[in-house]
Amino acid sequence: MEDKSIIIKKVKKISAGAHGGSWKVAFADFMTGMMAFFLLMWLVNMTPQQKKEELARHFKEYSIFSEGGAGSGAEMIAKEQVASEAQITVTQAPAAGGEIEGEASAAGLERFKEQLQQEIEQKLADLKDQVRIEVFEGGVKVDIMDKEGNPMFPLGSTVLTESGQKILKVLCDNIKNTSNRIEIEGHTDAVSYAKKEFGNWELSTSRASAARVEVEKNGIPSSRLLRVSGYAATEPIIKDNPFDPRNRRISLRLYPEKNKTSAQAQPQPQAQPAQPQSQPPAQVAPKTPPQAAPQVHPTPMK
Repeated sequence: MEDKSIIIKKVKKISAGAHGGSWKVAFADFMTGMMAFFLLMWLVNMTPQQKKEELARHFKEYSIFSEGGAGSGAEMIAKEQVASEAQITVTQAPAAGGEIEGEASAAGLERFKEQLQQEIEQKLADLKDQVRIEVFEGGVKVDIMDKEGNPMFPLGSTVLTESGQKILKVLCDNIKNTSNRIEIEGHTDAVSYAKKEFGNWELSTSRASAARVEVEKNGIPSSRLLRVSGYAATEPIIKDNPFDPRNRRISLRLYPEKNKTSAQAQPQPQAQPAQPQSQPPAQVAPKTPPQAAPQVHPTPMK
């Protein structure tokens, strides 16, 4: 019998190399990109329509007025487009409340509040604790409060003290150059007025009217006033203590003008009168017949 030797083969598995798993990295990048894309689509879908319009208007105004300038941007836009944009702004302003327009947006109101707060701290250092400024939906509210020993009105009176006049003067200096509409409110504490025929309702209303007169003296026209009203002690700031002197106050509600951008968009097409555009056709029209006549008559003669 022949000897049969047993041969054992050892097979060494060689890896595919460093590039063998590169497709996994590419696939992981692809999946990450798809996840980011669908996350972006989900965020866009969940964003309210008002926020979308505000964001679109922000980029629109930035590209036209911030980079190209008001004049160059207006020249590049046709008059029909400007008119249509102005109409869209007017129709959307009531629906969006105070968040569409740049001055009435949340960021604009916050900047306006910080500006007023800075002016109060600089010019009314001794009275700054009697002025409270806060942002509400659609505007900024300024409360001018009484303080023990330093009231805005003498007890039972409707005549502003020197402190009240000083605070209103600083506020009006920062308001009169804006387009804000103003509401003036008068508030009292819960202490009953001595006279029965003249109670807290009459007192708060009279004090609001006195503040209105002072506001007009400081350069703000009456056309910008929306309402002057008295609330007696129905809306105290210190609810736990309705007799607190800080509840006696004058409140100014400042509402930025909603149609500000539309008012700025309309003068632009008017600033570029249509007469220069209508004159060239009038000048070209008479020139064409004389040129056409000499060109037609010589040809048949030839």
